[in-house]
Amino acid sequence: MATQNLIDITKLSPKFQDLYAKAKDFVENDCIPAEKTYELQMGQNEDRWKVIPPVLEELKAKARSLGLWNLFLGKDYAEGAGLTNVEYGLIAELTGRCPKLAPEAMNCSAPDTGNMEVFAKYGTPAQKEKWLKPLLDGKIRSAFAMTEPKVASSDATNIETNIRRVGNEYIINGLKWWISGAGDPRCAVYLVMGKTDPDNSNKHRQQSLVIVPADTPGITVVRP
Repeated sequence: MATQNLIDITKLSPKFQDLYAKAKDFVENDCIPAEKTYELQMGQNEDRWKVIPPVLEELKAKARSLGLWNLFLGKDYAEGAGLTNVEYGLIAELTGRCPKLAPEAMNCSAPDTGNMEVFAKYGTPAQKEKWLKPLLDGKIRSAFAMTEPKVASSDATNIETNIRRVGNEYIINGLKWWISGAGDPRCAVYLVMGKTDPDNSNKHRQQSLVIVPADTPGITVVRP
């Protein structure tokens, strides 16, 4: 079925038009034809979480050479491509035509995109150097740990994970699940949401987000 954009892209910036044309060609002529190879290289059952398909790395290299890299990070960030939300939305529609390959090949896949936005907006220079830079380079991956098994976690005020500060450290106790990216061998950092001020009368100010390196003692990934 043919699709048609409701936005006239010829009225958007020349930079976007160039990226859009490149992205369309990349998705249609590189990513989609590589889907079968990707599936074969992924492996089966639990092994699929340990495999980094070579074809994906090849696509990443090509996307980067074409300038199709980190396009999600908007014009308000020095690290971004300078696109507006509308412009990136049109790029995302293209990558959505090959969801298993195109977003990650262009370093524009969740949960890394949201996590990189958090680091870009709120991270200290040291945090950006340690976590944002390798994420932007595609050298590591990340996970966002909010959802929990016993509560309706789409409403973050329900989460039960406890985060307690002791001196210069935090002690975190909780169980998370459906954490995209946690099973990826490249996952190096979690952004963990929990309650640091559970007695606050404003239920929307009880939570905090803590950066947790994936190799922190006490973390157990029960299953992918």
